[in-house]
Amino acid sequence: MSTNTTAYAIEHSDTLMLIELLEDKSLPIEEVQQIYTAFRNDKQLVGQVAMNLSLRTSVYERDQEYSPIMVDLLIDISQNPIDMGARWAVAKNPHTPVEVLRHLANDSINLVRALVATNPSTPSDVLDKFFSDEKIVRDGLSGNPNTPVKLLKILVDDNDKMVRMRLAENRSAPSDIIEMLLKDNDIDVTKAAQANLDSRA
Repeated sequence: MSTNTTAYAIEHSDTLMLIELLEDKSLPIEEVQQIYTAFRNDKQLVGQVAMNLSLRTSVYERDQEYSPIMVDLLIDISQNPIDMGARWAVAKNPHTPVEVLRHLANDSINLVRALVATNPSTPSDVLDKFFSDEKIVRDGLSGNPNTPVKLLKILVDDNDKMVRMRLAENRSAPSDIIEMLLKDNDIDVTKAAQANLDSRA
């Protein structure tokens, strides 16, 4: 779709067309910004912009799609009261600035805090604080490359299989911690730990 299509949809406040445009992660980021600027008080479209930013970003390819415009949008959405739910997309985006993540670490919604806990850009001192948070938030720590080692050692014995599984798959966890999971009582966890160690050989 062309720039003219976006301009037409904005000019005519064509919500359905704008949503369709935002569902395409290849829509130029400049046009995403134009839509957000024009409709930053529209809850549905703010949520769709947040979704677009989420779709175009991969935590495995953190440099992909980085741009100052994306960062500006992430900051603005995190402060926009029109759609509280859009904050989850900001919380998990690896391009979200650290100061925004620090702010969202105190969010009243536990899912937002949980996604900050999984974000590879979240600094270790914030992750340290999450260890005393509720379970859904703590669970996000096991797969984060920045989680302090002292916390990872405790998570080895977590009673939730998925926490141990994410830890077993964590490529940044020290080898001695992964080796401890080779003795786990769940075969899926031991397989994940072995695959992790094999990939380092």
